[in-house]
Amino acid sequence: MSQQQISLPAKLINGGIAGIVGVTCVFPIDLAKTRLQNQRRGQQVYKSMMDCLVKTVRSEGYFGMYRGAAVNLTLVTPEKAIKLAANDFFRHHLAKDGKGLTVFKEMLAGCGAGMCQVIVTTPMEMLKIQLQDAGRLAVQQQKPVMMTPTKLVATNAVLSRSYNSGMVISAPRAVSATQIAKELLQTQGIQGLYKGLGATLMRDVPFSIVYFPLFANLNRLGKPSPEASSPFYWAFLSGCAAGSTAAVAVNPCDVVKTRLQSLNKGASEETYSGVVDCISKIMQKEGPSAFLKGASCRALVIAPLFGIVQVMYFVGVGEYILDNSPLRLLGP
Repeated sequence: MSQQQISLPAKLINGGIAGIVGVTCVFPIDLAKTRLQNQRRGQQVYKSMMDCLVKTVRSEGYFGMYRGAAVNLTLVTPEKAIKLAANDFFRHHLAKDGKGLTVFKEMLAGCGAGMCQVIVTTPMEMLKIQLQDAGRLAVQQQKPVMMTPTKLVATNAVLSRSYNSGMVISAPRAVSATQIAKELLQTQGIQGLYKGLGATLMRDVPFSIVYFPLFANLNRLGKPSPEASSPFYWAFLSGCAAGSTAAVAVNPCDVVKTRLQSLNKGASEETYSGVVDCISKIMQKEGPSAFLKGASCRALVIAPLFGIVQVMYFVGVGEYILDNSPLRLLGP
């Protein structure tokens, strides 16, 4: 089924379901990505993605791999809705006389969609990262670390902080996304939830600029004729290829975003005042290779997500729901 023939409500349903299914399938890899990106040189708790997942299961149990998943599952549908609706809006206004969009205009539409989605993406990522990284900090804090009496040790995200001297061995107290959000709103206002907005824009806008045109052109190669749709397997592979390529391309921005949005720091981990300060300190202390931390994990997360989106479009889940429920009133 051609995407141009799909109504916006059906697209939103397809995107929402694809997001929920995708997050459920690949969230453990996303957790490993966050923890690997937050590791500093000389303080590695995990050696690789598999090592991270194995240690997480051993120390936190199976569901430890899904820390922060509830935030994503709750907000992924509105995030996809905004992104898809914005992309449709910009594509419609950039198209002339029903002609196809040029690659440049496809990139502009993707840019607009990326800028709009950060309204939901930024707070979602902010809350998710605190929960995902808690396990790494707990392991790190259980290792004996000698500290000066004035060294501040964060024992969990925002909510519990104390001054310690001597050995640091306490694990962080369990905390929910709701508690973190309330504390941020009370202490910093709405801007607390939007910390790292600039870095999120730096990641999501280029991602959309790369993904949408790349997918459209890869998918076009598989069409038997200009009017026909590409085969199912070709649309799936195009979504995977475009998603993983875009994910790796913007991984340096994702590392910066993760570091900036991590409220909780380990015993000797530095803080950052902004995007430029973060980039500068990472370059000085860890080198250029640090910007590729978690790149393979991110590719493994994004590729299936966007492949699943194409599956939903091909199967026509959104159309089926609209045609067989009261929601059909929303259709064209």
